[in-house]
Amino acid sequence: MRVLLIDDHTLFRSGLEGLLDRRGIEVAAAVGDGNEGLALARDLEVDIILLDLRMPEVGGMEVLRRLREQGIETPVVMLTTSSDERDLVESLRCGAQGYLLKEMEPDDLVVALKEIMAGKTVVAPGLTGVLARVVQQGEAGTLDAAPSPFDDLTPREREILCHLSEGQSNKVIARNLGISDGTVKLHVKSILRKLDVHSRVEAAVMAVEQGLCNKG
Repeated sequence: MRVLLIDDHTLFRSGLEGLLDRRGIEVAAAVGDGNEGLALARDLEVDIILLDLRMPEVGGMEVLRRLREQGIETPVVMLTTSSDERDLVESLRCGAQGYLLKEMEPDDLVVALKEIMAGKTVVAPGLTGVLARVVQQGEAGTLDAAPSPFDDLTPREREILCHLSEGQSNKVIARNLGISDGTVKLHVKSILRKLDVHSRVEAAVMAVEQGLCNKG
């Protein structure tokens, strides 16, 4: 078995290369840049591409999309620290054959790679329930559902966002919810970061447009 490893963490990359080599798996190339990985995927004949999800500049999901757009059908395994169900579903939707966690035992990784070589789709043990739901619901179900920008918000953050959408100040929100101004300020900062906006007005507009706070 020949694999291409694309991961921006040098220590992890070199360590995994050694582990795979000792188990009879040839690492044809190991690189830390998504664009370089794309070029090698076109030029090298490998059986599997091991791809890190979180990388600077060109992330793993973008690399996966480009591979499939370019007609490269080599099985891709996302190897990541993220156990987020949305990352798993998005990876499968974009054409990954595997979604494995970096914390897994090396021997378990080898077993998973062999199963993927045999044509199976393999995910980390703790996420198999998600895979089952995806299979049951099919293409018209989970895989086609666009993630909401509000999915990452906690219940408290959603509550505060609804107050923001009504034009309330931090002081008024704090009084209404029985918490301190400082706590509200921290929540607002977290909301802006998660929604990737720069002002409370932008966040409020998003909430109104998406009907997040519709009452009754």
